[in-house]
Amino acid sequence: MRKSIATPSTTNKIVQKYNLTLKKSLGQNFIIDENILINMIKTSEIAKDSGVIEIGPGIGALTEQLAIAAKKVVAYEIDERLLPVLEDTLSPYQNIEIFHEDILNVNLHQTIKKHFSGVSNVHIVANLPYYVTTPILFALLEADLPITSITIMIQKEVAERMAANPGSKEYGSLTIAVQYYTVPKLVMEVPKTVFTPAPKVTSAVLHLVKRKEPLVQVEDEKYFFSIVKASFAHRRKTLRNNMISFLKNRLSKEEIDEVFAEVDIDSRRRGESLSIQEYASLANAFYKAEAR
Repeated sequence: MRKSIATPSTTNKIVQKYNLTLKKSLGQNFIIDENILINMIKTSEIAKDSGVIEIGPGIGALTEQLAIAAKKVVAYEIDERLLPVLEDTLSPYQNIEIFHEDILNVNLHQTIKKHFSGVSNVHIVANLPYYVTTPILFALLEADLPITSITIMIQKEVAERMAANPGSKEYGSLTIAVQYYTVPKLVMEVPKTVFTPAPKVTSAVLHLVKRKEPLVQVEDEKYFFSIVKASFAHRRKTLRNNMISFLKNRLSKEEIDEVFAEVDIDSRRRGESLSIQEYASLANAFYKAEAR
């Protein structure tokens, strides 16, 4: 019986065999608990007829479990040193393809078209370095890919912000952007001890089911997100004060007050108190007011 990559002993052997020094700049922390990975894959609802895109396979711990669960796995690794390692560790599996590319430069529409013709659904799974979580996730969401879900292991605090509800201290522009495109579910906390080397922060697994349509209809997506971001620019300020700063030289104070009255939202409220639906109404009304 072949021993899983995701064990302390196997991981140590691989690190020693290839004399690997882990790059902090790439957020490299290898998972040494097979059960965490199996639970993560169960959460992602990957089946034998699924295709999976993995970001940052590392030495192949998660990739191995994905290959066991899915029909096809395509993984993108940015660190060239790990390519021969992956070729070795994943050699028993015939349903994996590894590419040496930065995921932010990959055309994933082409990847799906080229590599997943025989699958029923496509999922994205990743143990994401903390420093690139937001840019990678937004690149995936904004690309409007034909996928079912995204399951990511990320910093716990960031996962909590993405899954937050209005009125909570975690709720912010990141929450709204993620929930605009997906339905998030915080699945489990992942302790530092299941990684080597142990990171300084606790992680969590977040499962994002892609919506068929965005949660709300907006006149202009870019404008909608700019209004949301401006509403949280100074969390202690009222919506009115944040909008006056943001729309300076574009709309007068009187015109801003008229918009709040039009959508029946109290301008004395703060950003974290508004639902995404209220933000859509507000952004659409400001968009029309600026177009007049």
